[in-house]
Amino acid sequence: MKRRMHRISLATLVLLAFGAAPAWSAGSIVLPRAGQVGIGIQAQGGTLLSAGGLGEEFGTGSGMAVRLRYRMRFERAIGLSFDVQRLKSRDPSGREGAFDSLTDAPAVLRDRLKMVTAGIEFYQLFDTRARTVKMLSAGAGLAQISAHLNNGETQFPLAGDGLYLSLGAGLERFVYRSLAWDLSTRYMSVFHDGQVNHDLQVQAGFIFYAAY
Repeated sequence: MKRRMHRISLATLVLLAFGAAPAWSAGSIVLPRAGQVGIGIQAQGGTLLSAGGLGEEFGTGSGMAVRLRYRMRFERAIGLSFDVQRLKSRDPSGREGAFDSLTDAPAVLRDRLKMVTAGIEFYQLFDTRARTVKMLSAGAGLAQISAHLNNGETQFPLAGDGLYLSLGAGLERFVYRSLAWDLSTRYMSVFHDGQVNHDLQVQAGFIFYAAY
C-alpha cells in the first residue's frame, strides 16, 4: 500500500512539474524592444537554379550566415547580413562559362563555387509581443564570387563581382530570455556578367538580443 501511494505521489509530482514547465518557460522570455540589436548566426543549405552563367555550372551546397538586426518602431527592423555559400560543381570539366577555361583540363577541375555576400536588409515584423515573431524581408548587396580548383588554387570570374537582390520570410521563436531560434527561407537574384542567377536558401540558427 505504501509503495502504491509512493508511486502515485511520484507520478503526481512529475505531472505537476510538466504542467508548470510551460509557465516557467513563458515567464523566462524577455522580448526585445525597439532600439535593441540582435546578433545571430545560421547554418544554411542552398541551390542555384540551372539558369544564368553561374547556375549552369554550379548547383547545391551549404554555408553560414551572420545577421545583425536592429529593432525599430512600428514592427519594423533593419539589419546587415553576411553570407558564405559553397556550391558544388554540376560539371567540373573546366569549360569556360563564367570563368576562364582551364588550359590543363581535365587534370585540373573546378569543383565548387564560393559566393560571399554582404548587404542590408529591411524587415516587416508581425506579432512582436508574442513568443513567435514572423517577418518578411527584402535586401540588396554585393556578391563576391570565386571558384575552387581541385589543385587548391582559386579562380575568379571574368566579369568580377556581382550584385544581388533578395526576398525572404522567417520567424524568431524565443526559447529563453532574449535568445530565439532564427528560421528563414530566402530567394536571391544574383546579377553577374549581364545575367540573372537564381539562388534559393533555407537557414536555421539562433539570434540573441543584447539588453542595455
